Amino acid sequence: MAGSVTSLFRSGAHSPSMAALAREGGDGTGPVDFCIPCNPYFPTPAMMETMAARLKDIITFYPSSADTITAELCQLLQLPPQAVAMGNGSTELITWIDHLLVRESLAIPVPTFGRWTDQPMETGKRVDMFPLQESNGFALDLAQYAEFIRKRGTKVAVICNPNNPDGGFLHKQQLVQFMDAMADLDLIVIDESFLEFADAEAEPSVVQEAMLRPNVIVLRSLGKNFGLHGIRFGYMVANPALAGKVRSMLPKWNLNAFAEYVVFMLKEHGAEYAQSLLQVRRDRLEMASQLSLLPGLTVYPSQGNFLFVRLPVGAEGTVVRDRMLTEHRILVRECGNKIGSSSRFLRLVVRPEVDVRRLVSAMEQVLYGTRRGAAVPELSTGTSYSSGTAAVDRLVSETNGAGMQLAQAVGAMPVPGLAAAPAAGVGMPLPVAAQQGAGMPMPAAAMQMQQPQQQPQQQPMMAPVAQMSPLAQMAQMAQMAQAPAPAPIQMQMQTPVQAPAPAPAPAGPTPPGVPARGGLTAAQVRGMTAPAPPVPDLAPAPATGWPNAQSWPNAAGMGQAG
Repeated sequence: MAGSVTSLFRSGAHSPSMAALAREGGDGTGPVDFCIPCNPYFPTPAMMETMAARLKDIITFYPSSADTITAELCQLLQLPPQAVAMGNGSTELITWIDHLLVRESLAIPVPTFGRWTDQPMETGKRVDMFPLQESNGFALDLAQYAEFIRKRGTKVAVICNPNNPDGGFLHKQQLVQFMDAMADLDLIVIDESFLEFADAEAEPSVVQEAMLRPNVIVLRSLGKNFGLHGIRFGYMVANPALAGKVRSMLPKWNLNAFAEYVVFMLKEHGAEYAQSLLQVRRDRLEMASQLSLLPGLTVYPSQGNFLFVRLPVGAEGTVVRDRMLTEHRILVRECGNKIGSSSRFLRLVVRPEVDVRRLVSAMEQVLYGTRRGAAVPELSTGTSYSSGTAAVDRLVSETNGAGMQLAQAVGAMPVPGLAAAPAAGVGMPLPVAAQQGAGMPMPAAAMQMQQPQQQPQQQPMMAPVAQMSPLAQMAQMAQMAQAPAPAPIQMQMQTPVQAPAPAPAPAGPTPPGVPARGGLTAAQVRGMTAPAPPVPDLAPAPATGWPNAQSWPNAAGMGQAG
């Protein structure tokens, strides 16, 4: 059973694609894809039939040039073609932005879309990752982000709005203030790939503001909005000089005939597209309401076409993912391989009500079995997945691990009215050893708050390097570099320290900072960001959330038409 179901989703050249299988979910028996963000209501069946009837013409003839297709899109969007560059998917544009406009460093809040971290690191750039805090609902505080950028001396800043995977949203006025405060950066990128699904604001896009500024690019994705991932097309908007620089590097025929056909077809189907977005927004509210009723499951506020959820204590995301697939033919996105996230989190795509009922029923069986409220235990053997460990190890060993040291070396460039941040929380954090008697490891900042200093601080004892993971070795080296120990203490480091046995997972609501068993807490992976003093022109974003199931549909400013 496991092999046959897996082959349905991970199909080969002679099997239907995952995107096609996602559309089979209406009958209650076929496989359902909650993994790939899509628009399940667009294109309509009639539009698909029209495209199928024209298939021979579409695949037989060359497409028009990119300039012709761009001009048609700009007429539809009422944008000047000189300010737009279309790409073979937004990832092509991210690649060229990196090659052409990112000189040495880029800042990005994490967790986020992986290409914003991986692409610059693949070309040798330093990527400064700003950790979003689980305790604040993963909301991005722009004042703290601006301070982080100044502290690191970063040249390029990226903001995804809404952010993937959590769906966090920033209002237009906040982003405009941020762009003005950071006007001296080489580049600011606002990735609005999922903004079409937002309803918290009537006009949330900063496209018009980007065209007036010398260093701002707005990125948009058409495939995600139209539910046509297989047709790779996206576009960017900037001032004519920036847009022209990117456009001049793109091939003349970088857009395929399918993309051209869809772009020219859109003007006839604007009403259906608008209706599809309204339905996705309604489905998002209903789906979040249903999921929030599951005991121990946390649903975070989202303005995208997906929801970010934290599993109950004791539930390992990889186990839940595999059982949902093999037992219920439902594919979910486990987020343990996203930097800044962990295997305690899932990203679930918004789908119609019939599919959501099936999802909730399957999660109840997987998470609680026959006893509602009892979380599924991890596998006793066979899996060693932990909360984000693989993602952090990859960051340290294969990319720009040396970038963590730059937090001490780079001089901070002051932001008017913004005091310097403490050293804690800068760069990618490292876990600390669990204290004797503690059931689970805790973030460093939390340990400092819990332990009153009754005697002068001494250098902690450390295990031999040969017995430590790459992540722990980095932690040990960082501690040695920051606080050189006297000779007697260095001699003591030769003695291994036995780690305490982990305590059983507590029952009831998920307390903050509790990891999947044997892994790291999400806070350890993301680190602690100290609160910043208020900035006159940049107010911190308020923390929003969905406190209970009775707060729908207006919780967190959502459910309002716009």
